[in-house]
Amino acid sequence: MKRATPKKSKSIDEGLLERALLGKVNGLVAELCQNRETINLMEVCGTHTMAISGFGIRRAVDQRLRLLSGPGCPVCVTAQEEIDAAISIAGRPGVAVVTFGDMIRVPGTRTSLEQEKARGADVRVVYSALDGLRLAEAEPDRQFVFLGVGFETTAPTVAATVLAAQESKVRNFTVLPMFKTIPRALDAIASSDRVNVDGFILPGHVSTIIGTRPYEFLRDKYRLPSCVVGFEALDVLQGIHMLLRQMQTGPLVEIQYKRSVRPEGNEKAQQVMATVFQPCDAAWRGLGKIPCSGLAFRSGFAEFDARKRFRLVHRPSSIVHRRTACRCGDVMLGVIVPPECKLFAKACTPESPVGPCMVSTEGACAAYYKYERA
Repeated sequence: MKRATPKKSKSIDEGLLERALLGKVNGLVAELCQNRETINLMEVCGTHTMAISGFGIRRAVDQRLRLLSGPGCPVCVTAQEEIDAAISIAGRPGVAVVTFGDMIRVPGTRTSLEQEKARGADVRVVYSALDGLRLAEAEPDRQFVFLGVGFETTAPTVAATVLAAQESKVRNFTVLPMFKTIPRALDAIASSDRVNVDGFILPGHVSTIIGTRPYEFLRDKYRLPSCVVGFEALDVLQGIHMLLRQMQTGPLVEIQYKRSVRPEGNEKAQQVMATVFQPCDAAWRGLGKIPCSGLAFRSGFAEFDARKRFRLVHRPSSIVHRRTACRCGDVMLGVIVPPECKLFAKACTPESPVGPCMVSTEGACAAYYKYERA
């Protein structure tokens, strides 16, 4: 199998292990499919999305094993009305929007941050929330709004930045909170009549923060196998093998990625996140509104909430809807794979994306386009 990012030459031993694991995986698939047509495993991490495509794992496994991409790309799951809210802020005088690079190209209802930047809006790409805070300190006469996009991996770093801004008494820095939390989304997927999932490849990065306990409902409520998996080819193959074994012996919440993930997670990061944010309902592209699946500012940090600072009016996704044939939402539910969208690799390409699944470097459509078009 080829590597997604060829950092080093693969050792002979590593290649032998991959082939041995692949053989075991395909053997288990053959056993399990004596009484069923397919096995559907869903990954819910954008890095897994790229790894599975880039390493050629989907093409190497028995085709009765379907590896589906779930809502693991934070840019992709950001709702249309949230994109429009960010764009509306960018159009205000004396305001700079600072964001991660992928966000600027996501299409809003009528325009994008990239297009607004071309028209003169102050939109800047940064690598972290702390970069945005440093810009605000350097330009005190300008308001800086950081777009708070991400899962539990990103939220603690943004919370720490807000605490630093509070301590330094920086008054021209705010965050537009668009955070999402993974466990509630998995609950929505597991309970959906539209989705047929036999097990979950759980996200490695998110799980370093939250641990494995928040996923136990998958075992207890839905009797579904789950496993936290790393990002190398051996990691992914071993994680798949562990999930298939659970299908034979009974569901568990396992950790393949033991070099980075503990059951309790990172308690310090959890504490920082809980100090600044509290759970709230959130709208997910493709999944709709999921209770308690987002993060909002606690009352003690309201001065850093861009929604309050700029008096943003919430516009529901039923009102703000960009009518296109893009099926990004169905891709993230595992209802279809990217080539089944009629726009894929035709009207929708990385150079001219119609939906966020093609915009983001971690989007399923971008991964398929780069590695699996053939």
